[in-house]
Amino acid sequence: MSSSNSVEGSYSKRCAACKHLRRRCAEDCVLAPYFPATHPERFECVHKIFGAGNVARMLKAIPVQERAQAADSLSAEAYRRVQDPVYGSTGIVIQTNQEISSTQCELAKIRAQISMYEAQMATEQQPPPPGLPQQQGSLGSQENMPMFEPNDPFNFLN
Repeated sequence: MSSSNSVEGSYSKRCAACKHLRRRCAEDCVLAPYFPATHPERFECVHKIFGAGNVARMLKAIPVQERAQAADSLSAEAYRRVQDPVYGSTGIVIQTNQEISSTQCELAKIRAQISMYEAQMATEQQPPPPGLPQQQGSLGSQENMPMFEPNDPFNFLN
C-alpha cells in the first residue's frame, strides 16, 4: 500500500519535462528543479529547439550552482527561437542596436541644433558694431532673422 502511495505521489508531482514526455519523474530527475509543472510552456519550447536528452546532458555537464542560470538561458533562447525561427535572440540584439544607432543620430542632430541656436542667440545679444543700423521689430521673429550669419562659425556654406 505504501509503495502505491509513493508511486502516486511521484506521479502527481512530475516536472513539466516528465509530463511532456509522459514518463515517471524520478527523484533525481535533472530537469525537475528547472522545469516545474507550473510552467509547461517553458519546457515545451526548450524541448522543441534543443531536445530533452540534449538539455539533460547539458545540465548534467554543468556544475550544480550554475544549472539554474543555464536552464534560464536555454529557456530564453528557445522561446525567442520559437518566436523568430530565423534570428532568435539575435534578432532582438540587432533591433536594439538599430534603435540605439537611430537614437544616437537623432541626439547628434538635436545637439547640433541647440549649439546653432545658442550661437545665434549669442550673436543677437551682442551689441551691433558701430556704423551698422539696428534691426527693427522683435528679436525672435522669423522675418528678421537670417538663416546663417556671414561670420557664423557654424555656417558651412562659406
